[in-house]
Amino acid sequence: MIERKYYQLQLGYGFIRDSIEDCWEPWMKIADEILADEELIEPVYEALRRRRPKSSTRGRKGTPAEVALRMLALKHMRNWSFDTLEREVRANLVYRVFTRVGAEKVPDAKTLARIEADLGPEVFQQVQARIVGIAKEKKAVAGRKMRLDTTVTETNILRTAVRKIFNAERIVMQS
Repeated sequence: MIERKYYQLQLGYGFIRDSIEDCWEPWMKIADEILADEELIEPVYEALRRRRPKSSTRGRKGTPAEVALRMLALKHMRNWSFDTLEREVRANLVYRVFTRVGAEKVPDAKTLARIEADLGPEVFQQVQARIVGIAKEKKAVAGRKMRLDTTVTETNILRTAVRKIFNAERIVMQS
């Protein structure tokens, strides 16, 4: 069964959150405020509900959509592997509060990898579009225009030309 978030907090959660509030990094406070948006959680929740035919109403409880979104955001921000993400969240109270895991069991690396694969690029595009919308509303980032030239030309290259390129590169690297 998939839920949007953990609705019932543990008894000591408030005390823990208050005691580690000053340990949060500045980006975490901003990200926490943005990730609290219900419109961000909704596409993740719907995608997790569609994983199996009756996963929204039956079976054991899975990772809530809010926790999955926050864990994947933390993984992206820190450029961690799934194993590192699991280990760090399990050991660090600040990350537990940020990801809203609290005193619950931290999802293992394999579960998080499956969740990321099941969400797919469409959900990530929806989430990214919403984050950009929130940033525009709050005027958090000044937007700029950028032009990219990605012209690609297809041609046949002779083996001798490739050898010359590699030799030139080798000579430059040696000097």
